[in-house]
Amino acid sequence: MVTTTVPYGSKRERFQQTFAIVRRELLDVFAAQGVPDDAQSWYTRIIDYNVPGGKLNRALSVVDSVEIIKGHPLSDHEFLQAAVLGWAVEFLQAFFLVLDDLMDKSLTRRGQPCYYRVPEVGTIAVNDAVLIESALYTLLKLHFRNETYYIDLVELFHETTLQTGTGQLLDLITAPEDTVDLSKISLEKFQLIARYKTAYYSFYLPVALAMLMCEIPETYQSRSSGETVHAYKVARSILLPIGEYFQVQDDFLDFAGAPEQIGKVGTDIVDNKCSWCINTALAAASPEQRAVLETSYGQRDPAMEAKVKAVFEEVGLREEYRAYEEKVHAEIVASIESVPDDEGKALKRRIFTEFLEKIYRRQK
Repeated sequence: MVTTTVPYGSKRERFQQTFAIVRRELLDVFAAQGVPDDAQSWYTRIIDYNVPGGKLNRALSVVDSVEIIKGHPLSDHEFLQAAVLGWAVEFLQAFFLVLDDLMDKSLTRRGQPCYYRVPEVGTIAVNDAVLIESALYTLLKLHFRNETYYIDLVELFHETTLQTGTGQLLDLITAPEDTVDLSKISLEKFQLIARYKTAYYSFYLPVALAMLMCEIPETYQSRSSGETVHAYKVARSILLPIGEYFQVQDDFLDFAGAPEQIGKVGTDIVDNKCSWCINTALAAASPEQRAVLETSYGQRDPAMEAKVKAVFEEVGLREEYRAYEEKVHAEIVASIESVPDDEGKALKRRIFTEFLEKIYRRQK
């Protein structure tokens, strides 16, 4: 393992600079297998093209959560450990995105061609995705092999991969891009997809990693309330609804947000997505409005898309969303306030409030 001092600067800058450390470690491990230079060059491109360049929200949440739980600025060693876990999340994300883009036949990702569209790559991207996923387990072994919670980290990543793959499966078979059947979708299926495809790896995973690193046990006795706290169960009960709320926001902004506001052109309607918007509209639509949705949803025709949006407006989707947002926000706040706020190796309410504050009433 490379021993180094973590550079100074803002938290984001320090985190970004640790990429050079994990990159060097991974390249050294790969080269140590005795593979030829052209394979080493290909492996380097796999990492450099797919891992850096994201928003880093999930990764920085690991670092933030560790700092909140410990209650003090992190030492260089603590920061590096938290950053390695953050980069492991980014490798997991890159693994998902390479495969997702190939399945969806997407064109661009993070302002550049999707990886499978890079010259000479094509379907080799499938094998490269496997190498990206394996890299995160290499990092865990290098940095955490001697920690008592090492196997818990490994199992958490495996569980998250299963959960996210399950969400992707539900998404693909519920509303395939080339077959429109609105009778197959429902708010219940939307909630399952949101929970398994988004909430587990985007919200629960970063916090659970921080909890493991800070050695928070499965259960502990609260000093403030005297009750037994089932720490990871409590974390899931708050973070999964936050993740679902985040997905509802994404779906609503895809419909209602201007491209200059959200940074992209919304495509959920033409892509036949099992979104919160279409499910909420179907629940409120008259027979005539449903007929319009049945014939117009999932069609790559601007005129058809406009008809769907008109029905969304007619059924009051904007008002439904505002009511949903206030209701779910109040419910999550109540859940957070029920968590005992103890010192030491225990949950801290601030972990959850910071997540919620970042997304409440977001516009992009």
